[in-house]
Amino acid sequence: MKKYHVLFVVFFFSLAMSAQSAQSFLLNLYGGYTFSDKVDFDNSYAKVEDGFEYGLGLEYFFIDNQSIELKYNRFDTNMPLYTKIALNNGTIPPGTQLNAGDDKGAINYILADYTYYFGSSSQKAIPFIGAGAGISILETPQSGSGTYFAWEVKAGVKVKTNSPLSINLHAYLQSMSAAVGYDYYWDYYFGPLAVTDYASTFQFGLGASLSYDFSK
Repeated sequence: MKKYHVLFVVFFFSLAMSAQSAQSFLLNLYGGYTFSDKVDFDNSYAKVEDGFEYGLGLEYFFIDNQSIELKYNRFDTNMPLYTKIALNNGTIPPGTQLNAGDDKGAINYILADYTYYFGSSSQKAIPFIGAGAGISILETPQSGSGTYFAWEVKAGVKVKTNSPLSINLHAYLQSMSAAVGYDYYWDYYFGPLAVTDYASTFQFGLGASLSYDFSK
């Protein structure tokens, strides 16, 4: 995963340098606190525990109050996995953590966001809403890394200053979905059918971003 970090840093740095002469580019540095979630499987469940999320993005205003953004956020967390039922002929009771001492992981979000700002760019405080979609790269000690679909919605307020810097205060909901196996059903004509079973995370968070406007 380290090679991805190097590529993202080089990519954003090159975009930032090329955007210095542009009038509609902002570089955003993100930080936030993401709350925990529980993910249910057939015979077990996992917890994605709360923690600090951070990242950066490059935002382009194609209209005065609307923008698109490419961003990368990383969320380091613990992901304990517990049994729902007794396993191994009852020697492993329900509620036993199966990955004790080996549950550290991370979720890397690569998203393309659209944001709508309410009001004029001359205001000091500008409310906004937005949504985005892309991929998540899930890192776990047991299975390495995997790539899955991800999305987010957000809302907040941008607080502008007399300098190129501004601060965004926002709440967000992030989700990633992964195929975790199959459910089997019986059809009268076709017999047994296997349907892919998906598990999704839904994590709420509160965050802030520090923005630098290259047009000022």
